[in-house]
Amino acid sequence: MAVERQYSPLDKLLLQADTAARTLLPFSGQPARPSPAVLQPNADMSERDSRHAAGLMRINHTGEVCAQALYQGQALTATLPTVRNAMEHAAAEEVDHLAWCEQRIRQLGGRPSVLNPLFYGMSFGLGALAGLISDKVSLGFVAATEHQVCKHLDEHLQKLPAEDRQSRAILEQMRLDEAQHAEVALGAGGLRFAAPVKFGMSLLAKVMTTTTYRV
Repeated sequence: MAVERQYSPLDKLLLQADTAARTLLPFSGQPARPSPAVLQPNADMSERDSRHAAGLMRINHTGEVCAQALYQGQALTATLPTVRNAMEHAAAEEVDHLAWCEQRIRQLGGRPSVLNPLFYGMSFGLGALAGLISDKVSLGFVAATEHQVCKHLDEHLQKLPAEDRQSRAILEQMRLDEAQHAEVALGAGGLRFAAPVKFGMSLLAKVMTTTTYRV
């Protein structure tokens, strides 16, 4: 029978610092899956369309930074090992999205948002707080967050330049993955949040998307 490894507080701190560095430093995340963009042709776009696509992908990249921090914060404070393992597994899958978005931003001539460290810290704190309240709340927060991400992805799929098939392929795969994460969280006993809570989360998301489109 496998025995779960026990980490000291210092071990946990170092692991969190390593994850934060791999999330925030350029080209640090190594995806387990190749980017869906590699199967799509590289279309010629105007400078304006390229800049617009880069802005949308920058928003999605920051969203993945937030997701990574959220999962790490929840894994730190989750009570049940199964919930903690689920958070860590989801975070590992989000690394793919993080790397894909960064690669595409660079290809479009852009760069990730300079506000990523701020949003990482905020999301980590929210995730840790949710985990402290209860695993049910923690899982519910994942589901609500992923549903919000899916909504943004749907909007961005409509706003992308028609020629940008590479960015579209990335967002479509992300949409499938995020929806699955939400269903897994609810299936594991996640709390379905009330409308006022979801509205508050959408307001916070609006701040993130508005600021990171350009910076």
